[in-house]
Amino acid sequence: MRCEGQSEGEERARAGQVGAGVRFAGYAALFDREDRGGDIIRKGAFARAIAQWRGRRVPLLWQHRPDRPIGMIECMAEDARGLRVIGRVAARGGGLGGGHGGGQVHCGGGDAVVREAAALLKAGRVNGLSFGYRVRRAEGRVPRVLRELDLIEVSVVSFPMQPGARVHAVEGVPPPA
Repeated sequence: MRCEGQSEGEERARAGQVGAGVRFAGYAALFDREDRGGDIIRKGAFARAIAQWRGRRVPLLWQHRPDRPIGMIECMAEDARGLRVIGRVAARGGGLGGGHGGGQVHCGGGDAVVREAAALLKAGRVNGLSFGYRVRRAEGRVPRVLRELDLIEVSVVSFPMQPGARVHAVEGVPPPA
């Protein structure tokens, strides 16, 4: 899995810097499809958020729980389908560099939550993706068309608001118990 615009050498260096764990690629959001809450996200809605997060890592949470950070999003980009992300579940609890504000993303849930998330993701038993956001610009009511969003976090979830927002590739080995 390679982030857009990244060479194979840069990918190997990133893997060595970030450490072990389970990496995945998937879509945290899909464009032009109504979700279970009656929202439709348009292409370009994440452009500002992507620019604001450049150089920092978006927190990766377990089931949208702020007390359960499990890793980080290494890169994200909009393509024709939606918001494509490549993320990494931490090798173990503790901290991950490059979180919100440039500090550490602390895996407050500890090693057990990180291990569980990595194992379930690797086994394909949990493969939904979702994201926390604030609406900056929208039109209509139901459906509401989202034109600009602030991205707060990305989560691995059991039941995504957009049923097609899923992990489509996983690599690596879950941390040992």
